[in-house]
Amino acid sequence: MTTITDTSKRPYDVSIIVPFLNEDENLEQLYGDIKTALETTNKTFEIVFVDDGSSDGSVALLQSLATSDDRIKVVEFTRNFGQTAAMAAGFKYAQGRIYVAIDADNQNDPADIPKLLEMLDQGNDVVSGWRKNRQDKLFTRKIPSKIANKLLSSVTGVKLKDYGCSLKAYRAEYLDSVSLYGEMHRFIPAYASMAGAKVVEIPVNHRARTKGQSKYGLTRVFKVLMDLITVKFLSSYMSKPSYLFGGIGSILCSLGMISACEVLIEKFVVGTFAHKNPFLLLAVFLFFLGVQLILMGLIAEIQVRTYHESQGKEVYLVKKTVNL
Repeated sequence: MTTITDTSKRPYDVSIIVPFLNEDENLEQLYGDIKTALETTNKTFEIVFVDDGSSDGSVALLQSLATSDDRIKVVEFTRNFGQTAAMAAGFKYAQGRIYVAIDADNQNDPADIPKLLEMLDQGNDVVSGWRKNRQDKLFTRKIPSKIANKLLSSVTGVKLKDYGCSLKAYRAEYLDSVSLYGEMHRFIPAYASMAGAKVVEIPVNHRARTKGQSKYGLTRVFKVLMDLITVKFLSSYMSKPSYLFGGIGSILCSLGMISACEVLIEKFVVGTFAHKNPFLLLAVFLFFLGVQLILMGLIAEIQVRTYHESQGKEVYLVKKTVNL
């Protein structure tokens, strides 16, 4: 049985997760802004900086800051593993009851963090930032992002205007059971929603980058699309893969049978010999491909059952129990 994480005994109210790559020009200002924002909330906090293989002076700067403030934590990677890996490491090492993720480039405004925390206090489980007045380039960032957000909202069923905004707050118990791969950090609200979390979105301030270089580009589009397919499969068919494979296989078998009927009609009505009719080959191909997919679905079903039974994992998440 998989149960929701008990976070009541953790030492901090809030963990700020900051993945970064070569941001030595921005980190000191970011640290000061986060500290100023959090100290107005009367909540205990830590800042977990995750170095994703920086080659500048970022780590040395943070080590210096950490000598005077033990709330600064640093996780250093051996090389660049990507933002999703850095985010996952931050969540793993964090010791807060609430996780707040934020970019290190100072485009997200730490002054918005208290607003996110206030929304959590109102009974929400995930609060996502929406860069309503986004300060980025139109054609390479804003337009592709707008298209992607509509697609992601449609496929995942979690309606957000800005999946790409890193500034988000999460109740830790909904993330501790999530494993992140690829470029899937942007899908965390969808994963949390699958676990039963209540997800909301609020407008946040977005500032233009003034220091350092952006690490994002259009090359991520393909990765995001592939991860989107994975998320859709996990959300809709993870526990019943036979529904996907069997459904597609049944459609192909039906098309094969229709093609076979067309071959018979042309044979007995028009007089066309079957070996001269291309629909005969199409009928055989579609029917056997459909059978293969149906059998693949059954094999996948067995693998899913083996996965859950061998590891003692269920296909649900228990929030609480009574008298156990």
